[in-house]
Formats: sequence, structure tokens, C-alpha cells
Amino acid sequence: MDLKSLKSYFILCAFVLSCSTPKKGLVSSNKKTIDAKVDSLLSIMTLEEKIGQLNQYNGFWEITGPAPKEGQAAKKYNDLKKGLVGSMLNVKGVKDVYAIQKIAVEQTRLGIPLLFGFDVIHGHKTISPIPLGEAASWDLEAIKKSAEVAAEEAAAEGINWTFAPMVDISRDARWGRVMEGAGEDTYLGSKIAEARVKGFQGDLSSNKNILACAKHFAGYAFAEAGRDYNTVTVSDEVLHNVILPPFQATIDAGVKTFMNSFNELNGIPATGNAYLQRTLLKDKWNFEGFVVSDWGSINEMIAHGYAKDSKHAAEIAINAGSDMDMESYSYLDNLTTLVKEGKVKEATINDAAKRILKVKFELGLFDNPYKYCNEAHEKATVGKKDIHDAVLDMAKKSIVLLKNENNLLPLQKSGKKIAVIGALANDKTSPLGSWRIAAEDQSAISVLEGLQNYPNNTITYEKGADVTHGRTQFVWETHINTTDKSGFNAAIEVAKKNDVVIMVLGEHGLQTGEGRSRTDIGLPGVQQELLEEIYKVNKNIVLVLTNGRPLAIPWAAENIPAILETWHLGTQSGHAIAQVLYGDYNPSGKLPMTFPRNVAQLPIYYNYKNTGRPTMNEPESVFWSHYSDEKNSPQFAFGHGLSYSKFEYSDLKLSQSSFSDNGKLTVSVTLKNNSAVAGKEVVQLYIRDLIGSFTRPVKELKGFELVALNPFETKTITFTISTETISYYTANQKWEAEPGDFKVFVGGSSDKNLEANFQYFKTN
Repeated sequence: MDLKSLKSYFILCAFVLSCSTPKKGLVSSNKKTIDAKVDSLLSIMTLEEKIGQLNQYNGFWEITGPAPKEGQAAKKYNDLKKGLVGSMLNVKGVKDVYAIQKIAVEQTRLGIPLLFGFDVIHGHKTISPIPLGEAASWDLEAIKKSAEVAAEEAAAEGINWTFAPMVDISRDARWGRVMEGAGEDTYLGSKIAEARVKGFQGDLSSNKNILACAKHFAGYAFAEAGRDYNTVTVSDEVLHNVILPPFQATIDAGVKTFMNSFNELNGIPATGNAYLQRTLLKDKWNFEGFVVSDWGSINEMIAHGYAKDSKHAAEIAINAGSDMDMESYSYLDNLTTLVKEGKVKEATINDAAKRILKVKFELGLFDNPYKYCNEAHEKATVGKKDIHDAVLDMAKKSIVLLKNENNLLPLQKSGKKIAVIGALANDKTSPLGSWRIAAEDQSAISVLEGLQNYPNNTITYEKGADVTHGRTQFVWETHINTTDKSGFNAAIEVAKKNDVVIMVLGEHGLQTGEGRSRTDIGLPGVQQELLEEIYKVNKNIVLVLTNGRPLAIPWAAENIPAILETWHLGTQSGHAIAQVLYGDYNPSGKLPMTFPRNVAQLPIYYNYKNTGRPTMNEPESVFWSHYSDEKNSPQFAFGHGLSYSKFEYSDLKLSQSSFSDNGKLTVSVTLKNNSAVAGKEVVQLYIRDLIGSFTRPVKELKGFELVALNPFETKTITFTISTETISYYTANQKWEAEPGDFKVFVGGSSDKNLEANFQYFKTN
């Protein structure tokens, strides 16, 4: 059959099948219809073309220039023209995407369209707060909206797939990628994972939504010593109760793709882990999308000592269920031979290719391969006001007021002399954070610019000290902290002459992220010394922290009267911070991750196990679980966050003292805003299972509600507890509720709660 005949045959098959489908786009087609279309296409594909769908290449040449003639780029270009590429990544802009898609659709034998992937992690060109910052909002609708506008902007530039959300649960702030997730709690992380998937994907028939990707499957954030890519060893109980639930939440939300992780998990690299990818994800959870490897992770199994060479790595990965190879070339180079040798079944190749083709059908690319290629739409969408408004709203909601002695905040809007100190106050790149590869440097609103919108106070700025040098996205110098104190004296003199000092300190946006683990999570460089020197001459300090991970700041927590956690807030950073500082926005954020007193406490998290010796009765005994030189408690607890309003909790009630099987009980609490300032409070519900077949944490978040209250208003907040609420992965190796005694806690943080008791009985 010649080229023309083959294309005609495929077109005819698609046409005949589509005749029985309502004309509402392929996304609305039922599962059987799409499966039939994919099977029809697979039946005319060669083995090599099927393997080609499993191959993902990074952008490899200047698309508007001449085609490459030699080297690796030429090979990739020829593979593209042969239909041996299923996806591209890091290609953006309608002009370039259209040019590559046109090769795939119009020059290959079967004309199968490509997926275009990109790291749209927290915004695209217009940047939202880092995901850890967004998680601090506890506002699921705002987080969903942030993903929606990121998808819209990315889609306008031709992208149809993001490698987000990262749903790894993170307990160790040394790990640089804590900035990319939702923090330490499984329940909150699951809710945010669901919101972000729904925000990115929405209605896939639209050209404003893109495919989401749940990553990294699994255990990546539990790397030993917080060192990126390091070994992970966790129990079955921790894996199922802590790590896996957010991934399952993304499936419930309809996520179309998964990404496996770099790490080994209990001795087996995740990329080659058949239990994770086949037994659990595809069989038990019935995931129908596809799994993509992380960058080069298939061949990295050689360095792990799990595969002897690239061919062996390809065999392990495909048989384990890793469907698409991101930039290791091992599938394209080896799978044909492995099939001929009988080491990989062609049915395994068919399954992987079918999963990828099915997602392309669901995305509507066979209906219109150029649905994301409209230059007029691109021009009208990228950077539009609605997107900036949305990221500003998200930025304000992400800010956490950690401390506010003597009501130093909010600042008066007139008649005050204010010193602003810190290199980060005048930085327009750092607020963009890490993983913002489509954004332009110097495109963020700085804190200084935001403050200048309030002209009735006198603002004087001094840098004081730099934070880092060597700032680039993918390359970092060995020594990143400056030791230059030459600006101290000028900053001190300014601090002496002003009423209030705003010190903007923390990490540069590129000091967190992938490959950026730290052993010291205090203020980098000489910033701590600068803070202490300024405090000697003016104690009215507002410390604005800008960082991508929890920091250990014991001296500041003890001495500085007002501390605002602002993360890396993105494009509208300075406006958001200024509006909170001046009280035009009342902060409502709560910490999604515990702040330690000392790096040696890590990993630290609120839902720890009690141990057999949580305390000792003898006051001088040393034989209990503690440090001899530091408290066990954190500096700032999970869920902590203040407001300019004053919230009071009272009257915790349970509808009954026990329930059984299909029953439930309700928990109510009275919340009062005992101030003249309208505000929002995140009311948090925690539960403790006192006795379990596995030992249970001292408390676990099981519900929350963001409540708005007018001045002096009172509301009753109600939660429902059912068997689903108290279920966990038990020693029976299944999710179930075990009978016994429970405690319930309700309050404004994990460490400040009202408390009650209830029982659960099984009648069957």
C-alpha cells in the first residue's frame, strides 16, 4: 500500500467511525468510540511508528531557520519526519509550534499530531506565586483559577500539556523542590492536587485548557537528608497513608498523564517500578492515561545500578509501565530489537501507544491538530489584564502573617518615614521564583515599586547587602552567598532616621527548586547579621520574608515584632505585599508546612507519631524523645497564620458521642470576629485515632473551611465525620475504618485547638 493509499485508508476509517458520533468534538465521544478510533489507527501502524509515539524530544533546532544537516539535531529532525516522535517539549510560541506540528501532520506517513509539553508550574509568562505559596492560601477556588489562567496563557502560545501539578508530600525544607508542591499534609495536598488538575484541564474541547501531569510518582520528596535525587526508603504504611493519596486524588479529578520520579523507592528506581506503574496505577486504580518518564530517568537506571545499559533500561522501563521516554532515546534505539528478541511483547508497545494516542484523541488533536495555533489569539491573550488580575489576587491570598506584636501592621498610610532595606526589596527577577521558564527576567513588580503606590509616606531605600550571585535558571555557581558587608553602614544610618524599617530578606527565587537543596535554611549570606545590626538602632522592624521553603529564623521570631511570609509571589509580587502591609488586604494565609527552630529538627511535621516515650514523669529524666539543646516544637506550626482581625473559637459541640458503619456525626464550633476589621479565617478540623493496627499520628487534618466574617460577626461552622473521614491504610493492607476511640480538634492552626471525644463502632 503506497503513502497516498495508507493516508486515505486512515482518513476513511476515522470518517466511518465518526459518523456514529454526535458532532460535539472528539472529546465528548464515548470511551468505546475513541477506543475504536485508536484501534483502527494502531492496526495500520508499523512497530517502529508505535514506538515513535513513545518518544519525546526536547526542542532541538531554530525552527524558523534551516533544517539541521548533521549531528544529533539532524537525527531528531529526520525522526520527526519519519513519524518517530510522539511529543515535543520546551517548544513554545504559535509560530514554532505550528511549524513542527505541520511536519508531523503533513509530512509523515500517517499524519499523527504531536503533544507539546512545557513546565507550566505556577503561571506561564505571567507568573503566579510558587505552588507552596498558593497552598498557603488554603483557597481551593483561587488555586483552581490560578491553574486556569496559566493554562489559558500557555495554550495561547501553542502548548497543550503541562508537567504539573507536583503533588509530592514534603516534610524536609532542605529539599529545594518543596517550593513546587503543596507542603507536608496529605489531606490538604490532595485537595490542592484536585483543584490544580481541574484548573489546568477544564474542558479539553476548549483551546484554553491543557493536559495536566501528576508528578513525581512516587516518594520523590522523601529523599534522604533532603538531597535532591537521593535514595528513598519508606514503609508500606507511609507510602499508602502519606505519599499516595494526592496521586489518587488527581485520578479522581480526571488527570490524563503521570510522570514517574528520579528516585529509587525501597531499592527499585521509580521509572522501573512495576508495582507503582502497573499493579497500582494502571490495574488497581484503573488509570487510563499514560506515564511519561522524567528527563532522562530511564537511562539513569544505569547509574542506579539497576540496568546494565540503555537497552536493558528500556526493557525494564517499558515492562514496568513507563509509556513515554523523555529525552533518553532508549525506547527509539532499543525497543524494536527487544520486541524481536522476545524480551518485550508487542502487546506492551501497543498498550503504551494506545494510551498516548487516546489522550491525543481526547484532546481533540485529530479533530484539529492546529487548535492551539492561532497567532491572533496568542497576541490577545498573553499578558492580558485578566491574567494579571488573577495572579495579583492569588498573590495576596498566599501571604501569611507570622507575627504582629503591638499591632505594628498594618502601616499608617500617611505621615510616616519608612526605611526599606534589603537587596530583595528592589529585585524584579527574584519574585518570579524557580520554575518560571517562560517568564522574562526583570518582569516582576518589586516590593519597592509596590510601596511607591502609597505616596503619603516618605520612603528611603538602602540595599544593605546582596543575597546571591550567579543567578541563572539551570546553572548555579558553587558559592552562592555573598559576604560583602560594605552596605551595612548606609543601611544603619537610614534605619536610625526613620519611624519604621521594612526589611525584605530571604532567598533569591533561584535558591530553591530542582537541584537546590540546602544544609543551612537560615537567611543566606550576611542577611542575619544585617538584621541584627539594624535592630540595634531601630526595633520597629517589619520583616518581609521572600523565600521558597520554610526557613529557620529563631532570632527573628524571638526579636522582630512583625514578620510577613510572602514566598515568591510572581509577577504582581510588590503590589500584593504593599497592599497587605498597608491593610488594603487583610492577610488570611496559613502555613502549609512547618517552620523549624533549627535545621537539625528536619524532617519536622505536625502529624508525627507519639513514640513510646513522648514525655517522662520525672522532671530531670533524659530518657524520652527530645533534644538536649532545643525544644521539640516548631517555630511556627502547620496551619499557623494571623490576621488583622481577631478571631475567637468557642462552643465546640458534637451531634453525638459515637457512630457506626454507615452513620456519621457532625462537629460544630462558634467563630467570632472580635474586631472592627473584616477578615477571613481558615477553620481547621483535626482528628486523632487513639488506637490502630498501625500506630497513628497525634493528629491529622481532615477538613477545613475558609470563612469570611464582618466586624464582630459570629458564625457557626459545621463539619461532618463519617467512616471515610477516619479510614486509613491499615495493617490489613486496605483502606478501612477501625473501631475505637477518637479525639477531634478544631481551631485556627494545628497547635491551637478546642478538643472533644467520640467513638466509632462496627456492627458488621
